[in-house]
Amino acid sequence: MVVSRRGASARAPRTNFESPSHRIILGDCVAEMSKLKAASVDLVFADPPYNLQLRGDLKRPDESHVDAVNDDWDKFASFSAYDDFTRAWLLACRRVMKPSATIWVIGSYHNIFRVGAIMQDLGFWLLNDIVWRKSNPMPNFRGRRFTNAHETMIWAARDEKAKGYTFNYEALKAANEDVQARSDWLIPLCTGEERLKGADGKKVHPTQKPEGLLARVLLSSSRPGDLVIDPFNGTGTTGAVAKRLGRSYIGFERERAYAKAAEERIAAVEPLPEASLAPFMTAREAPRIAFSELIERGMIMPGTKLFDAKKKLGALVRADGAIMFGDKVGSIHRIGAVAQGSAACNGWTYWHVETKAGLKLIDELRAQIRSGMAAE
Repeated sequence: MVVSRRGASARAPRTNFESPSHRIILGDCVAEMSKLKAASVDLVFADPPYNLQLRGDLKRPDESHVDAVNDDWDKFASFSAYDDFTRAWLLACRRVMKPSATIWVIGSYHNIFRVGAIMQDLGFWLLNDIVWRKSNPMPNFRGRRFTNAHETMIWAARDEKAKGYTFNYEALKAANEDVQARSDWLIPLCTGEERLKGADGKKVHPTQKPEGLLARVLLSSSRPGDLVIDPFNGTGTTGAVAKRLGRSYIGFERERAYAKAAEERIAAVEPLPEASLAPFMTAREAPRIAFSELIERGMIMPGTKLFDAKKKLGALVRADGAIMFGDKVGSIHRIGAVAQGSAACNGWTYWHVETKAGLKLIDELRAQIRSGMAAE
């Protein structure tokens, strides 16, 4: 049976499974997203049908059956029908995205290039394509092609002029041993206890994505409290990860069995402690602290000497918040540059104050003030 996915039947169910900030809406995603408020969503993750165009059963060399995707929801009458379906759900997503929102779409070589072209035609601005390298891919049983060992994710902003979209660059870099995160992610397929199975022991869904993949997506491009939606909820991987990471979630699903399995899965998830989810504060986002505040708070007294790391150079702290090096007076940055004979200097990471425990960067004192502000 070939199905053209251009919209839901008038008989399509409209049932909600709800919790305070996580819900699954049973029904066609295009129709149901039209009920959401425009510009209300922070992040979209979409795992649409891949339109695999399978012809008959897939078998191993020993003639055993391969559990591949042969469900009706992945079958379309033509490429044109698939393109119409893609435009419809992408437009529905774009309407509900905030100006600063971004969208992720995952696919294989069967569909991702068509999806990417349509996204550009609709005005989305492509930010990255991410290669998900599978550490345990299914082999090519016929031996006539390369092993299909990756899928592609497109990450895009709502439009070319989008500003302020979330990218947790510093947090990703810190988690990657202070190396910039790359666009190829080595993550295994969903297996073992994470894979949802029915009473018959078979997979509930043929293409369940690993939680590790979704965790990296959400941690990279959303913040606690953000609203994340998934137009193709499936068994709720996006929702489970969103709840664990303190994000709100709405998933849309046409198949009742998938929605029910996802509801139970998400309900069992315990959110992580709030402290472990606190956003990584970047230098740009941190509240501005003037050097004079250290003096006003009694953390550094007028008349104190500041030193470089080797304690070879010293500058005198004035009551007005400036510092003096020889006959030169100015900010911690300007005088730091003068002391080194350089054009510029970050005074916060150059100057130290002497304590009983030894030299301490004045930037550590600034961090104490910021920490106190965050706790208020």
